[in-house]
Amino acid sequence: MENKKDLTLLVLAAGMGSRYGGIKQIDGFGPSGETIMDYSLYDAIRAGFTKVVFIVREEILQTVKERFEPKLKGKLKVDFVIQALDTFVPKEFASNERTKPWGTSHAVLCAKNAINEPFAVINADDFYGRSAFQSLADYFRTDTSGAHAMVGYTLKNVLSEHGSVSRGCGEQDANGYLTSVVERTTIVKEGNKIIAKEKEGDIEMNPETPTSMNFWGFYPDIFTITEKMFYDFLKENSNNPKAEFFIPLVGNKLIKEGKGKVKILKGGDIWFGVTYKEDKEAVSAKILELVNAGEYPKQLW
Repeated sequence: MENKKDLTLLVLAAGMGSRYGGIKQIDGFGPSGETIMDYSLYDAIRAGFTKVVFIVREEILQTVKERFEPKLKGKLKVDFVIQALDTFVPKEFASNERTKPWGTSHAVLCAKNAINEPFAVINADDFYGRSAFQSLADYFRTDTSGAHAMVGYTLKNVLSEHGSVSRGCGEQDANGYLTSVVERTTIVKEGNKIIAKEKEGDIEMNPETPTSMNFWGFYPDIFTITEKMFYDFLKENSNNPKAEFFIPLVGNKLIKEGKGKVKILKGGDIWFGVTYKEDKEAVSAKILELVNAGEYPKQLW
């Protein structure tokens, strides 16, 4: 049985930031130059998390270490894991055409040897709000079902004014458990409608759809399940240099194959993030609003 006191935050910070045009994980957004990650770490500490594991690319490892290790000393245990092209990729599936790692679920798998307790997964460049961290921490401390969890957000509240976004769109049963989650990689606003651009054509989305913003809660048994799924995924996709092994793909398969359940949690009251450079000004303004409202100090650390 896991120690209910130990909770880890897994921060996915290995993204390339191609649409942003820079390393958005370490860009300053707060009034004292805080990154978005700083606010997530601050909220996680308030909720009682005891450890953080950063998933990073080799080329930004030293920068992330220098920025976060000093300020987190004495507050959280800190670990760093590299997500490389070949991490957990069997030799028979090695690809010369691949230019970036295999996506968010691959990033989670990279932390297999660093985490032995219940853990949350978040994106480094998304602002989730204090209630999301508290909701997941409370769930793990009281849960007896062994079900994994996802903090649910409402689709209409998690779009960008500056272009398309990728979102895991879910459905739930009467008891609040996820029944399916589909990664829609191109969601746009068109007038008053929300449209998912798919190969088979445009799909109009329900604005109230419960949505994954990659704020998941997992028990450590997810690593063994994910490793097997990743092997099967590579068998089918190793020759596709653009294929991505997303967390919603694992969540969906977990549910469909009866290998686990995922509880949708409340707590997704606030979200904003940066996909495009144009998002930066709006994100900084929203953070300043929260600071002025007393939700966060002007200088976090």
